[in-house]
Amino acid sequence: MNVYKSSPISELIEGNSYVGRGIVLGKTPNGKKAVSAYFIMGRSANSRNRVFTSRDGAIFTEPFDASKVEDPSLIIYAAIRKFENKLIVTNGDQTDTIYDGLKAGESFSEALTKREFEPDAPNLTPRISGMITFGDGDFSYEMSILKSADAGGTACNRYTFSYPSLPGLGHFIHTYICDGNPIPTFCGEPERVATVDCIDEFTTSLWDALDADNKISLYVRYTDLETGEIEERMINKNK
Repeated sequence: MNVYKSSPISELIEGNSYVGRGIVLGKTPNGKKAVSAYFIMGRSANSRNRVFTSRDGAIFTEPFDASKVEDPSLIIYAAIRKFENKLIVTNGDQTDTIYDGLKAGESFSEALTKREFEPDAPNLTPRISGMITFGDGDFSYEMSILKSADAGGTACNRYTFSYPSLPGLGHFIHTYICDGNPIPTFCGEPERVATVDCIDEFTTSLWDALDADNKISLYVRYTDLETGEIEERMINKNK
Protein backbone atom coordinates (compact mmCIF):
# COMPACT_ATOMS: atom_id res chain seq x y z
CA MET A 1 0.00 0.00 0.00
CA ASN A 2 1.36 3.41 -1.03
CA VAL A 3 0.43 5.80 1.78
CA TYR A 4 1.53 8.74 -0.38
CA LYS A 5 -0.75 7.90 -3.31
CA SER A 6 -3.20 10.64 -4.33
CA SER A 7 -6.32 9.52 -6.17
CA PRO A 8 -8.56 11.49 -8.53
CA ILE A 9 -11.66 12.62 -6.66
CA SER A 10 -13.84 10.54 -8.98
CA GLU A 11 -12.12 7.32 -7.90
CA LEU A 12 -12.91 8.05 -4.26
CA ILE A 13 -16.61 8.67 -4.85
CA GLU A 14 -17.84 6.89 -7.96
CA GLY A 15 -20.12 3.94 -7.29
CA ASN A 16 -20.77 5.01 -3.68
CA SER A 17 -24.41 6.01 -3.36
CA TYR A 18 -24.00 8.07 -0.22
CA VAL A 19 -20.88 9.78 1.09
CA GLY A 20 -23.03 12.54 2.61
CA ARG A 21 -21.46 15.99 2.74
CA GLY A 22 -17.84 16.51 1.73
CA ILE A 23 -14.99 19.03 1.88
CA VAL A 24 -11.89 19.13 -0.32
CA LEU A 25 -8.95 21.48 0.35
CA GLY A 26 -5.59 21.55 -1.44
CA LYS A 27 -3.32 23.20 -4.00
CA THR A 28 -3.26 22.99 -7.80
CA PRO A 29 -0.38 21.08 -9.48
CA ASN A 30 1.13 24.30 -10.82
CA GLY A 31 1.31 25.63 -7.26
CA LYS A 32 -0.56 28.82 -8.18
CA LYS A 33 -3.99 28.33 -6.63
CA ALA A 34 -5.72 27.12 -3.50
CA VAL A 35 -8.50 24.61 -4.10
CA SER A 36 -11.61 24.43 -1.93
CA ALA A 37 -14.82 22.51 -2.56
CA TYR A 38 -17.95 21.62 -0.63
CA PHE A 39 -20.85 19.40 -1.67
CA ILE A 40 -24.07 18.18 -0.10
CA MET A 41 -26.14 15.07 -0.68
CA GLY A 42 -29.50 14.05 0.75
CA ARG A 43 -31.84 11.09 1.07
CA SER A 44 -34.96 12.67 2.58
CA ALA A 45 -37.28 15.18 0.90
CA ASN A 46 -36.29 17.76 3.54
CA SER A 47 -32.57 17.30 2.81
CA ARG A 48 -33.06 17.36 -0.94
CA ASN A 49 -35.05 20.61 -0.83
CA ARG A 50 -31.93 22.80 -0.87
CA VAL A 51 -29.74 24.96 -3.06
CA PHE A 52 -26.48 26.85 -2.58
CA THR A 53 -26.64 30.63 -2.80
CA SER A 54 -23.94 33.30 -2.66
CA ARG A 55 -24.23 36.49 -0.59
CA ASP A 56 -21.50 38.96 0.34
CA GLY A 57 -18.71 36.50 -0.45
CA ALA A 58 -20.23 33.72 1.66
CA ILE A 59 -22.00 30.54 0.53
CA PHE A 60 -25.25 29.48 2.16
CA THR A 61 -27.56 26.49 1.98
CA GLU A 62 -31.13 27.67 1.51
CA PRO A 63 -34.51 26.02 0.81
CA PHE A 64 -35.36 25.48 -2.83
CA ASP A 65 -39.06 25.53 -1.96
CA ALA A 66 -39.61 27.32 1.38
CA SER A 67 -43.14 25.93 1.66
CA LYS A 68 -41.79 22.38 1.92
CA VAL A 69 -39.24 22.92 4.71
CA GLU A 70 -39.84 20.48 7.57
CA ASP A 71 -36.89 21.14 9.90
CA PRO A 72 -34.34 23.84 9.01
CA SER A 73 -32.09 23.33 12.05
CA LEU A 74 -29.48 21.03 10.47
CA ILE A 75 -29.87 21.82 6.77
CA ILE A 76 -29.84 25.64 6.53
CA TYR A 77 -26.55 27.34 7.38
CA ALA A 78 -23.57 29.35 6.14
CA ALA A 79 -21.25 26.74 4.61
CA ILE A 80 -18.37 29.02 3.61
CA ARG A 81 -17.23 32.31 5.18
CA LYS A 82 -14.06 34.38 5.20
CA PHE A 83 -12.44 35.95 8.24
CA GLU A 84 -9.43 38.13 7.49
CA ASN A 85 -6.93 35.80 5.74
CA LYS A 86 -8.87 32.62 6.52
CA LEU A 87 -11.47 30.70 4.53
CA ILE A 88 -13.82 28.54 6.61
CA VAL A 89 -15.71 25.60 5.08
CA THR A 90 -18.05 23.37 7.10
CA ASN A 91 -21.11 21.14 6.90
CA GLY A 92 -23.18 23.05 9.46
CA ASP A 93 -23.65 26.14 11.55
CA GLN A 94 -20.27 25.53 13.19
CA THR A 95 -19.06 27.82 10.39
CA ASP A 96 -20.33 30.66 12.55
CA THR A 97 -18.83 29.11 15.68
CA ILE A 98 -15.38 29.09 14.05
CA TYR A 99 -15.86 32.61 12.67
CA ASP A 100 -16.85 33.97 16.09
CA GLY A 101 -14.01 32.08 17.75
CA LEU A 102 -11.44 33.57 15.40
CA LYS A 103 -12.80 37.04 16.13
CA ALA A 104 -12.33 36.31 19.84
CA GLY A 105 -8.71 35.22 19.32
CA GLU A 106 -9.30 31.46 19.40
CA SER A 107 -7.75 28.93 17.05
CA PHE A 108 -9.70 26.69 14.67
CA SER A 109 -9.60 23.72 17.06
CA GLU A 110 -10.31 25.83 20.14
CA ALA A 111 -13.46 27.24 18.60
CA LEU A 112 -14.72 23.75 17.78
CA THR A 113 -14.48 22.60 21.40
CA LYS A 114 -17.85 24.31 21.80
CA ARG A 115 -19.49 21.93 19.33
CA GLU A 116 -20.03 18.21 18.81
CA PHE A 117 -21.66 15.83 16.31
CA GLU A 118 -25.19 16.51 15.08
CA PRO A 119 -28.13 15.43 17.30
CA ASP A 120 -29.77 13.31 14.60
CA ALA A 121 -29.88 9.87 16.25
CA PRO A 122 -29.43 7.13 15.26
CA ASN A 123 -26.99 8.50 12.64
CA LEU A 124 -25.22 11.05 14.89
CA THR A 125 -23.75 12.71 11.80
CA PRO A 126 -20.22 14.04 12.27
CA ARG A 127 -19.50 17.74 11.96
CA ILE A 128 -16.74 18.20 9.40
CA SER A 129 -14.86 21.49 9.04
CA GLY A 130 -11.92 22.92 7.14
CA MET A 131 -9.99 26.18 7.15
CA ILE A 132 -7.40 27.63 4.78
CA THR A 133 -5.00 30.22 6.21
CA PHE A 134 -3.41 32.42 3.55
CA GLY A 135 -0.12 34.30 3.98
CA ASP A 136 3.09 35.28 2.15
CA GLY A 137 1.82 34.03 -1.20
CA ASP A 138 1.05 30.57 0.13
CA PHE A 139 -1.25 28.83 2.60
CA SER A 140 -1.71 25.99 5.05
CA TYR A 141 -4.95 24.26 5.95
CA GLU A 142 -6.67 22.38 8.73
CA MET A 143 -9.49 19.85 8.81
CA SER A 144 -11.63 18.62 11.68
CA ILE A 145 -14.19 15.94 12.38
CA LEU A 146 -16.33 15.75 15.53
CA LYS A 147 -17.72 12.22 15.94
CA SER A 148 -19.80 10.35 18.46
CA ALA A 149 -17.69 8.15 20.72
CA ASP A 150 -20.37 5.44 20.79
CA ALA A 151 -23.73 4.42 19.36
CA GLY A 152 -25.57 6.21 22.13
CA GLY A 153 -23.97 9.60 21.55
CA THR A 154 -22.76 9.85 25.15
CA ALA A 155 -19.47 11.61 24.29
CA CYS A 156 -17.68 13.33 21.42
CA ASN A 157 -14.34 12.40 19.84
CA ARG A 158 -12.48 15.35 18.28
CA TYR A 159 -9.88 15.02 15.53
CA THR A 160 -7.94 17.87 13.93
CA PHE A 161 -5.53 17.51 10.98
CA SER A 162 -3.05 20.19 9.89
CA TYR A 163 -1.41 20.29 6.46
CA PRO A 164 1.15 22.32 4.53
CA SER A 165 0.05 23.06 0.98
CA LEU A 166 1.80 20.88 -1.62
CA PRO A 167 1.34 21.21 -5.40
CA GLY A 168 -1.08 18.67 -6.82
CA LEU A 169 -2.27 17.44 -3.43
CA GLY A 170 -5.58 17.89 -1.63
CA HIS A 171 -7.40 16.22 1.24
CA PHE A 172 -10.98 15.03 1.26
CA ILE A 173 -13.17 14.48 4.31
CA HIS A 174 -16.82 13.44 4.23
CA THR A 175 -19.50 12.58 6.73
CA TYR A 176 -20.29 8.96 5.81
CA ILE A 177 -18.49 5.88 4.51
CA CYS A 178 -21.53 4.73 2.52
CA ASP A 179 -25.29 4.35 2.82
CA GLY A 180 -26.81 2.33 5.66
CA ASN A 181 -29.18 2.41 8.60
CA PRO A 182 -27.77 3.87 10.72
CA ILE A 183 -25.29 5.39 8.27
CA PRO A 184 -21.65 4.46 9.04
CA THR A 185 -19.63 7.59 9.71
CA PHE A 186 -16.26 8.56 8.20
CA CYS A 187 -13.21 6.86 9.73
CA GLY A 188 -9.50 7.62 9.71
CA GLU A 189 -7.54 10.49 8.20
CA PRO A 190 -8.83 12.69 5.37
CA GLU A 191 -8.21 10.98 2.03
CA ARG A 192 -5.45 12.16 -0.28
CA VAL A 193 -6.79 13.68 -3.51
CA ALA A 194 -5.00 14.54 -6.75
CA THR A 195 -5.95 18.10 -7.72
CA VAL A 196 -5.99 19.60 -11.22
CA ASP A 197 -5.15 23.08 -12.54
CA CYS A 198 -8.47 23.58 -14.35
CA ILE A 199 -11.43 24.44 -12.11
CA ASP A 200 -13.93 23.24 -14.70
CA GLU A 201 -12.24 19.85 -15.00
CA PHE A 202 -12.21 19.42 -11.22
CA THR A 203 -15.83 20.58 -10.83
CA THR A 204 -17.13 18.29 -13.57
CA SER A 205 -15.17 15.30 -12.28
CA LEU A 206 -16.51 15.74 -8.75
CA TRP A 207 -20.12 16.45 -9.72
CA ASP A 208 -20.33 13.59 -12.23
CA ALA A 209 -18.92 11.12 -9.68
CA LEU A 210 -21.57 11.89 -7.07
CA ASP A 211 -24.62 9.61 -7.03
CA ALA A 212 -27.23 11.01 -9.44
CA ASP A 213 -30.17 10.41 -7.10
CA ASN A 214 -28.64 11.76 -3.90
CA LYS A 215 -26.42 14.68 -4.98
CA ILE A 216 -27.87 18.14 -4.34
CA SER A 217 -25.32 20.95 -4.69
CA LEU A 218 -21.62 21.61 -5.26
CA TYR A 219 -19.46 24.70 -4.82
CA VAL A 220 -15.81 24.94 -5.96
CA ARG A 221 -13.47 27.89 -5.42
CA TYR A 222 -9.94 28.38 -6.79
CA THR A 223 -8.00 31.26 -5.19
CA ASP A 224 -4.97 32.73 -6.99
CA LEU A 225 -2.14 32.92 -4.45
CA GLU A 226 -0.45 35.88 -6.14
CA THR A 227 -3.42 38.13 -6.93
CA GLY A 228 -6.13 36.83 -4.59
CA GLU A 229 -8.46 36.51 -7.58
CA ILE A 230 -11.25 33.99 -7.07
CA GLU A 231 -12.69 31.59 -9.63
CA GLU A 232 -15.85 29.83 -8.51
CA ARG A 233 -18.33 27.31 -9.82
CA MET A 234 -21.70 26.46 -8.31
CA ILE A 235 -24.00 23.63 -9.36
CA ASN A 236 -27.49 23.14 -7.95
CA LYS A 237 -29.54 20.08 -8.91
CA ASN A 238 -32.65 22.08 -8.04
CA LYS A 239 -32.95 24.97 -10.48
